[in-house]
Amino acid sequence: MRSPYDSGRPAETGDLDQVTSLANVTRIVDEMRNDLEAHPGDWETVTLETFLEALSRSLTAHPQPHHNFGEPFPDPPTWKLFAEATVYE
Repeated sequence: MRSPYDSGRPAETGDLDQVTSLANVTRIVDEMRNDLEAHPGDWETVTLETFLEALSRSLTAHPQPHHNFGEPFPDPPTWKLFAEATVYE
């Protein structure tokens, strides 16, 4: 049984440091779909509505980890940044 405080897990999508293009992000999205099909009980955001809500929150909060680690937030944002925000369903 899952704790009510569980926040999901990263989808199994491979190394995000290799994300440099739209094609890489497309691969990530395909791998997320495959991960959802393979592990449906592990996902909290199983509907489009809940996924989009989680994605919006992730994108809004995403500058904070960069700040916490003393890293500049990419401006303009990169494909890697979008992939990072996307995989935490």
